[in-house]
Amino acid sequence: MPIIALFKVSGCTRAKYTAVLKELDQIGVGAAPRGQQYHVAYGSDDNVQVIDVFDTRESLDAFGQALAPLLQRHSITADVEVHDVVNTMK
Repeated sequence: MPIIALFKVSGCTRAKYTAVLKELDQIGVGAAPRGQQYHVAYGSDDNVQVIDVFDTRESLDAFGQALAPLLQRHSITADVEVHDVVNTMK
């Protein structure tokens, strides 16, 4: 079952966000990791926030293992609230 991950991010500027995406690519995870169905980054230059949809909680957790050290390196914190997806429309 798909899940939505609502991240409450602190310390993430647009420059740091871009740097983390580049580093994810360098370590072979890529900006669109396995199981990620949708990604939205929004906010201002000095306060980027993120919402992701993953196919399963396990896919989110696997991505989190790769992402966490990069966030720590850039002094970014991201608390996540996870919910089951009820419906999506395009």
